[in-house]
Amino acid sequence: MNSQRFGVVVAILVGVSIAGQSRLNGALGARLDDGVAAAVISFGSGFVLLCIGLAFSRRMQNRLAEVRTALRTKTLAPWQCIGGVCGAFYVACQGITISTIGVAVFTVAVVGGQLLSSLLVDRAGLGPAESSPLTGNRVLGAALALVAVAVASSGRIDADASALLFAVLPAIAGIGLAWQQAVNGRVAAVGGPMVATWINFATGTTALVIVAAIGLTVRGWPSTPPTDWWLYVGGTLGIAHIAAAAVLVRTLGVLLLGLSVIAGQLLGALLLDAIVPASGATLTVTVVVGGVLTLVAVWIAAGRSKT
Repeated sequence: MNSQRFGVVVAILVGVSIAGQSRLNGALGARLDDGVAAAVISFGSGFVLLCIGLAFSRRMQNRLAEVRTALRTKTLAPWQCIGGVCGAFYVACQGITISTIGVAVFTVAVVGGQLLSSLLVDRAGLGPAESSPLTGNRVLGAALALVAVAVASSGRIDADASALLFAVLPAIAGIGLAWQQAVNGRVAAVGGPMVATWINFATGTTALVIVAAIGLTVRGWPSTPPTDWWLYVGGTLGIAHIAAAAVLVRTLGVLLLGLSVIAGQLLGALLLDAIVPASGATLTVTVVVGGVLTLVAVWIAAGRSKT
């Protein structure tokens, strides 16, 4: 197996792991009866681990200093360092919605929103790469992704009409993810992937803590935290995903890496909902069809239009 094929296999496994992270954060949110609190735990634990790494890594400290210099000289804009807020919203959506709509619908909705946003982000050139035109393939792929979201959600309308509304939240989170990836790429170009990850977790954790504090004044403390240790590894998985992507992108490139990870997410989501479905969320034909349509949409959006 050559290095590219091996990289694709690893990237697919990363995507499967991301689906698992979604299930863990969703389960933690359900057990706490507070999706935001679950997101604080997930993001916060990852941030603590990154802080430990920063404390013992001279290289990370030096690269962080380079980011500070870039901000001071306006090479980087402050708004380019708050991509973690979108990541925080994404993790919060995991805890809020997955127990209701399941991992598969959640993943399809996120991918649909992410593809739509990617068209605009690439066109505007917000990321480190050059701007990409709105080709026919890209627009068609994004439109098909939106159809996939509607198909995957339609099977739940009769059973629970509120599920369709819940699917809107991860779709919005997906829109934010594309912007997050663009600005994080800008930061990584200056300070490296681990420093960009640290900044991402720092801003995301801060945003979540503020939201959680407001929630405490309204709802009070969440339920007693569960004792199952595996519910608390979501933040660690998040760091591993970013680190693996930083290595794999050198072999696969951004496009092939993204396609492979998305394919893994959908595969993992469908398997989870089929084997160990979340409470109130079972695998349906419409979810499977939506997942397949999303894969087709990703393939079309990645192609180069000749017109």
